[in-house]
Amino acid sequence: MKPWSFGSGPAVARLFHRLLALVFLDAWLSLAAQWKQLIGSRGLLPAAEFVQALRDRDFGLLDAPTLFRWITPSDGALGWGIALGVALSLLALWRLPRLWLALNVPLYLSYVVVGRTFFSFQWDNLLLECGFFAIFLPRDRQAPIVHLLFRLILFKLYWESGIAKWASHLHDWQDGSAMTFYYETAPLPAAGAWLAHHLPAAWHHFESWMTLAFELIVPFFAFGPRRWRLFAAVFLTFFQIVNALTANYGFFCYLAIVLHVFLLDDGDVERLRARLKLAPLADRALTGWRKTVTRALTLALAFGFAFASTVEALGSFTEPGPWFGKTEPLRKLYAPFRVINTYHLFGHITRERIEPALETFDGTTWTEHSLRYKPGPLDRRPPYVAPHQPRLDFQLWFYGLSYQHGTPPYVANLLDRACNAPEVLAPLFEGGLPPKPEAVRLRFWRYRFSAHLSGGWWTREQENETRPIPCR
Repeated sequence: MKPWSFGSGPAVARLFHRLLALVFLDAWLSLAAQWKQLIGSRGLLPAAEFVQALRDRDFGLLDAPTLFRWITPSDGALGWGIALGVALSLLALWRLPRLWLALNVPLYLSYVVVGRTFFSFQWDNLLLECGFFAIFLPRDRQAPIVHLLFRLILFKLYWESGIAKWASHLHDWQDGSAMTFYYETAPLPAAGAWLAHHLPAAWHHFESWMTLAFELIVPFFAFGPRRWRLFAAVFLTFFQIVNALTANYGFFCYLAIVLHVFLLDDGDVERLRARLKLAPLADRALTGWRKTVTRALTLALAFGFAFASTVEALGSFTEPGPWFGKTEPLRKLYAPFRVINTYHLFGHITRERIEPALETFDGTTWTEHSLRYKPGPLDRRPPYVAPHQPRLDFQLWFYGLSYQHGTPPYVANLLDRACNAPEVLAPLFEGGLPPKPEAVRLRFWRYRFSAHLSGGWWTREQENETRPIPCR
């Protein structure tokens, strides 16, 4: 094989489609475990209330592209919609994945829109972006332009995150201090984070600089010859494995690794198939007018993606000039659908961990109730929960960092439901919630990793607390 051959073809495409279907399946199953508490009729951000507000204000499709504008977002509809998403993902694993993805993407987008705060994660957008463009990925022929588009998505994911780190106002990645705080303050650390946190400071500085190298230099290898791409695949996959061993980011690390498939050649995938004793895949070529039309359409798709991605990046990472306002009509056409995004993962690392803890009062004693996956009891080992993403646990990490600036609606509803409908939220808490508390409040704790496991995994000291809220 020539060193600069593009290597695109049915083997890479079919492997990617199957792996992407698995990520969609996980996303739906993860949502199935918590949708009632998040967006159900008695949840923290009821979808029905949001959709009714859309209808009352006569918002257009581009303001909120969700199928629930036309389908009543009752608990029954929400539950059956998630079951449909699971079925579509399973069908995509079986055959005709482009068809099932074409149905899965707008369905998932519908939940992202009505889920609001609970779906504000960059990997939800990444899943939609990958799912949308996977619809245009042929499975039986060479398609270098579409494969190049996916390498651009991969490049964008890493390089934009690297740019955000380089431009951090704390300069913590440049001076090497970022990783000295990262493991302790990550949103949902895993047990490996405790071990990594206690490595020497010199190693953390080296990690910080290597992260910049991984994200600012290695992604360019995606456009090089095969050996360069294999080098990028090994290093970026190792990077994501370390992420998965030390923190819980839902399906993000797995989706990023799935994108690494486009760093391989068809020959690499076929050799793996041969080892598994699977039959080689056929490679069909288009001819005549079909070839001309298909090439024109894919070129237009790739050009549009590259142009819009450049506009989004310049708007996010530079001081946009007057030209940016002129692109607003175009941005309104694609931005609501989240198929072209920017990524800025961990642009700077927070240096403290403030955890809000729910407490209930029974008339005599205040009792703390721990969410299943957040730091709670000091002797509880940080869990491995990914690829499941407990979205409330994750969002409360953001709230702990900014609670002085106000109470978001989902936190206000958390306190209300703990008072008046504790059975709704009980599945999210270890040991459930008391049925009839007299009052509730939040207490804020500053958590740090312990120096020795003999004293538990964490230490903490009180930071603040809210006023008690009497229950009706």
